[in-house]
Amino acid sequence: MPKVLMPIGDATEMMDTWYPYFRLPEDGFDIVVAGPEARWYHGVMHEIPPNASIPWDITREQPSYHIRATVAFRDVRAEEYVGLFLSGGRAPEYLRYDEHLLEITRHFFASGKPVAVTCHGIEIAAAAGCLKGRRATTVAKCALDITQFGGLYVDEPVVIDGNLITSRTWHDYSHLFKPFIAQLQAYVAAQAS
Repeated sequence: MPKVLMPIGDATEMMDTWYPYFRLPEDGFDIVVAGPEARWYHGVMHEIPPNASIPWDITREQPSYHIRATVAFRDVRAEEYVGLFLSGGRAPEYLRYDEHLLEITRHFFASGKPVAVTCHGIEIAAAAGCLKGRRATTVAKCALDITQFGGLYVDEPVVIDGNLITSRTWHDYSHLFKPFIAQLQAYVAAQAS
């Protein structure tokens, strides 16, 4: 099966991460989870509690499931993958400093391969210098990661700009995956011809 790379780290948001993990194989894509090291990682759940006695201005974080990265960033051969999925959570806040991951991310943008990004995943694309002149969306609190790096923030469920497909959060996944999978399929078909 053609492979799609999904970088994660501790504090990856599990709704952001589990959905592509299970959804992409349904259309014939092998999703490969990569991390700073090949090991188990702690996932988190972000939510604004619906009935908190003291309201939250921002999402509350709590522990969630664990997920295993099967390859370390330094060992990823980006040319073997047909697409990239950047999920959210707090993980991108520190993953964006990993030079191996930034190099991997630049490969996907430069080669025109499909790249899907949700929520805080935009921080990785921004740090890699891949958003200049691009239209994108993200969770509102990360809009600065787009505009500070020369992109245009658009508050819509999904924004498609060439090979870049972005969503605000996992709540917008019903709009994100159809165009992402269509681009993956088109890329694979073009490579086969």
